[in-house]
Amino acid sequence: MRQTSPFEIIEGNSAAGLVLLADHATNLLPPEYGRLGLPESAFERHIAYDIGVEALVRRLAARLGVPAVLSCFSRLLIDPNRGEDDPTLIMKISDGAIVPGNHPISSEEWESRLNRFHRPYHRAVAETIAAVGAASGKAPLVISLHSYTPAWKGTPRPWHAAVLWDSDPRAVNPLIEALEGSGDILVGNNEPYDGALRGDTMFRHCMEAGLAHALIEVRQDLIGDELGVAQWDERLGPILAALNQRPELHEIRRYPSRTGPYASSCILP
Repeated sequence: MRQTSPFEIIEGNSAAGLVLLADHATNLLPPEYGRLGLPESAFERHIAYDIGVEALVRRLAARLGVPAVLSCFSRLLIDPNRGEDDPTLIMKISDGAIVPGNHPISSEEWESRLNRFHRPYHRAVAETIAAVGAASGKAPLVISLHSYTPAWKGTPRPWHAAVLWDSDPRAVNPLIEALEGSGDILVGNNEPYDGALRGDTMFRHCMEAGLAHALIEVRQDLIGDELGVAQWDERLGPILAALNQRPELHEIRRYPSRTGPYASSCILP
C-alpha cells in the first residue's frame, strides 16, 4: 500500500466490466498529521478504517481478475464515503472518541484535506469506472466493500453480512438471494445501516450515473484474520462472478433516489 498517494488502483481486466471499491481500506495518516491527537489504539478500531476490508478486496480482485480502487488514508482524516457538504465528512467525535486534530479546524485545512485526499480518491474511482466502461463496451457493475462492528452501544448485531442500497434493486436482489442461498448466514437488507446516503460513493458514482451497484458489509469479527478473509473470499467470489454475467447489470438505468431529486432530474422510464 502506497502511503504517498491517497488511493491505490489494483490493475485488472477492465474488459470484464466489474469494479471493486474499498472506501475505508486503511488506517494510514500522512506523517505531518501525527495521530490527530489520538492514542495509537484508536487506529486499531473501526473508527479509523473498515477492519478486514483491504485484505478481502485484494483477494477478490485477484480471484476475479478485475480492477479495484482502495483509499490510502484513515476515515478519521476525512471520510471518502461522504459528500463534500456532509457534516460528518471530518469527524470531531467518533464513537465516543474525541479527535483533537479535527477540532477546531480552519476552512483552509478543511479545503486542503478535500484537495489532497477526498477529491483525488473520487477522481480515481471515476476514472477507473470510465476505463472499465470503455474497455468492456458496457456499463460497469460496481461493488463496494465495507465492514461493521459485531455490536453497537452494547446491542449485538446478528447479521453476518448486509447489503446496503438506495433504490436500484438490480444487483441487490440477486446478491441477497445468493448470500441467503447458502443457508448458513443471516443477511441484513439495509441493516444495520440504510444505504441511501446523499453524496456518498454509491450515490455519486452509481445512482447519479445509472450504474448497477451494491454495497456489501461484512461483520468485522468474521474477516478480522486471514482465515476469515479467505472464507469470505470463497463465499463472495463466485457470487460476484455470477452477478457480473447478468446482462441487465450492464445497462444504464437511472432510478430516483430516496434522498431526493438529482441535480439533473432526467430519470429513465
